[in-house]
Amino acid sequence: MKIIFPVSAKRQSIILLLILGLCKTAFAGDIKVNSIDALQRAINNAKPGDVIVLANGKYTAIQDITVDRKGTPKQPIVICAESNGNAEISGNGGFDLVSGAAYVTIKGFKFTNKAKKDKTEGGSHFCRWTQNIFENSGDGEDLTIAGSDHEIDHNTFQNKNAMGRMLAIRGTGKQIAERLSIHHNYFKNYTDQGGKNGAETLQFGLSGFSLSTSNSVVEYNLFEQCAGENELISVKASGVTLRYNTVRDCLAQFTLRHGNKCAVYGNYFINTPGLRIFGDDHIIVGNYFENCKPAITIGNGDGEVADGAQLTAHDRPDRILIANNTLVNNQQNYVMTQRTNGMGATDVTFTNNIIQGGGLAAAITGPYPGAKWQGNILFNVKDAGQIPTEGYTMADPKLTKGKNGYFAPGVAKEKWYYPFVKADSKGQVTAGTEATPVLKPENVGYTALN
Repeated sequence: MKIIFPVSAKRQSIILLLILGLCKTAFAGDIKVNSIDALQRAINNAKPGDVIVLANGKYTAIQDITVDRKGTPKQPIVICAESNGNAEISGNGGFDLVSGAAYVTIKGFKFTNKAKKDKTEGGSHFCRWTQNIFENSGDGEDLTIAGSDHEIDHNTFQNKNAMGRMLAIRGTGKQIAERLSIHHNYFKNYTDQGGKNGAETLQFGLSGFSLSTSNSVVEYNLFEQCAGENELISVKASGVTLRYNTVRDCLAQFTLRHGNKCAVYGNYFINTPGLRIFGDDHIIVGNYFENCKPAITIGNGDGEVADGAQLTAHDRPDRILIANNTLVNNQQNYVMTQRTNGMGATDVTFTNNIIQGGGLAAAITGPYPGAKWQGNILFNVKDAGQIPTEGYTMADPKLTKGKNGYFAPGVAKEKWYYPFVKADSKGQVTAGTEATPVLKPENVGYTALN
């Protein structure tokens, strides 16, 4: 099986890592400020290569700190805390990277300011938010990204108990933000908002953006104890790759809610409601699910966008590949839930998956024409359920625990990419020699690079 995935664009990370070191040690060329007014003046006069350092302390922003300056690929403008996490921004304002801002880095701040205030607007490009702590107050998004070619990495989003998203991706007009790199962030402790809609931990897009292609990558992020609403991650865009993330002890579900041609591979789902799929032509490969209820939900559509249904519909899943995943001890494994007048899903391929332990292997309640079942291994499950006899073998896959504490196949490893998922420079996925890491807090968030 040859599976091609999109890969992230080359970024300015190496250059930025060299420059970001300037914020840890004072250099003669740094522009040092100790008030919000002085910070804004320094930003207004910033030139490519400037490093603006806000002294440690707590600051109240009465209004937004506006950034409209342009650095260059080799000389970005860096705005940073004197030391990571020790310059705190509170109050009614935050950093607003407006249209035209480019090659600007925001690094090392703690944001306890009002939500909705920290953002990059449409028309901004190649900016970076790194090693910040977001613990905002009130309803609204903690960080909003609307421009393209931005990087959001090694931030901690924590302790939210209000409506809104920890991280929201938007766009301009009908076009979702493009070529984003979202990686090594730590999302933790989002309190249940009582079933209200609009409290996703990460929302990538909106219905109006769902048919536009992002070509963005969300990878190596850790989600723990997040239960804002029923959707943990909500993808409402096309062409998004979500790989190597760990979702652990969350009561909310990772959902491909709108959009087409997304790739979900190499992720760990542990003690969570797993993954739910709507839309067309998605690839779900090489993921690991343990103690989930359910593990994988193939959506029962209530509309077909390709035939004119509203973008807000639960678009019927068509032509979905679900392959090489490992499911261990899940109360529910692969399911489609009932929907009144549901349209079900069409042409879904469920192949080379391992299902060991737990409830029914597959419980499909709804139309499911054109399904292809092949090469699956079942062991110690309650029953095969809706998987036809020719679609599986009852056999011991000899799963063994690896150094990461999770199971991997002990036989026929070449058939199952999980968890040895690797993507080469051309995006072709093959079996690797080491397991994708299960992320821990020390691997991500603002402390990871300290």
